[in-house]
Amino acid sequence: MARRQRESQMPEVNLVPMMDVLMTVLTFFIIISMTLSGQQVLNILLPGVGEENEAVETFENNVPLLVVGLDEQEQIIIRNEVVTVQELAEAMRVHLTENEEGIILLKADRSLDYSQVSGLLRTMRDIGGDRVSLGIGSSDAE
Repeated sequence: MARRQRESQMPEVNLVPMMDVLMTVLTFFIIISMTLSGQQVLNILLPGVGEENEAVETFENNVPLLVVGLDEQEQIIIRNEVVTVQELAEAMRVHLTENEEGIILLKADRSLDYSQVSGLLRTMRDIGGDRVSLGIGSSDAE
């Protein structure tokens, strides 16, 4: 009879080991996600710099756009001319002061690694703040 009472009772589920496993897995994924978020992604194919680039174009809603190119030799191109970083900075300042809502777009050659592009992009961001963008669309030059 005592045996029958034991069998008819609901089995007891011990949640402590299950919670330990769950917390271990959660901790693992948190650590992995934190370490991967700080890495730079290399070998990204970016759009090419075409000859048809105008130095100043318009973006949506007629917002003036200054297009800056970076070719495969890491030369900075504005108005189809190679410029230095100082000349780029001056051109950006002039564009941003003349156009209150102006935007600066960096178009880099597809053969460059993102690490090569990010240095110039960082320099441009220091000058133009949140009005600097990286062009990631397809190129018509090819």
